[in-house]
This record gives sequence, C-alpha cells and structure tokens, in this order.
Amino acid sequence: MRQLERLRDDERAIEGLPVRLVIALVVGVASLSVMMSMLSGISGLAVTELDVRPTPEVVAPGNHTIEVAVVDPDGQGVADATVVARGGSARLDGVRTATTDRNGTAELELSPTLGANQRDGTVEFDVKPPAGSEYADERGNTALLVVRE
Repeated sequence: MRQLERLRDDERAIEGLPVRLVIALVVGVASLSVMMSMLSGISGLAVTELDVRPTPEVVAPGNHTIEVAVVDPDGQGVADATVVARGGSARLDGVRTATTDRNGTAELELSPTLGANQRDGTVEFDVKPPAGSEYADERGNTALLVVRE
C-alpha cells in the first residue's frame, strides 16, 4: 500500500522516458545500418554498376563515329545493353541510341556542336542494362569531351 501511495505522489511523471526512447532509437538505427551493410555484400541481392568508355574520348565539333564500350566494374564488356547519347553542355541534334554487341561495344554516329562563345562541352551517355540482369546504371557515366580546335 505504501508503494502505491508513493507512486501516486510522484510528480516527476515520465521524465526519463524521452531519454530512453532516444537511446533506443539511436541503437536501433545503428543496428539497422550494420545489417544493411552486411546485406549489400551479398552478391545475390546487390546490383552491379555499369560505366561507358567512349573511343575516342575527345573530339572536335562535327561528324564522328564513336565506339562506346559498356563495362562492369571489372572492365568486362556487357552485351545487349542499350547506350543512349544526348547533348550535355555540347549540343546534339536529337538523341542517338545503339545496342552493344557480344563484346559490349556499340557504334554511334554523332555530330556534336558548340555554341558561339563555347570552347568545350560534353556529350552524356546513359545505359539501359540488359533485361533480367543484375546490372544498373544509377551513377554518372564517362562523358565524351567536345573541344573547339
């Protein structure tokens, strides 16, 4: 009975509860981040980022045939990927697309142009990975540099 009276007369209420909730939240978030980093190391659940390697990497304005290799992080070519070229700071007349062959290369006919007072610019590449693969293209890719002579 005495404990019940002490509890009823206690005016502190739940002052320790918010601190305990914050500590529990911090520990929970830290544990979740450790678990997620462990899962990202499992190759079955992870995706492989693709990049492009244009050849040549630097061109002058005008008509060019650009060979674009789509590669995985190990430098191996990826077949059946779709390469999309679009103007970055250099202009292209429309968008150009091509599909990579079994070696992971595709050829694009590009005619980049620069503005009147522009000394250089870039042509950007995006990759649509092959359907049903573990590949992804979420980061920026290597760009083609266009330099006025």
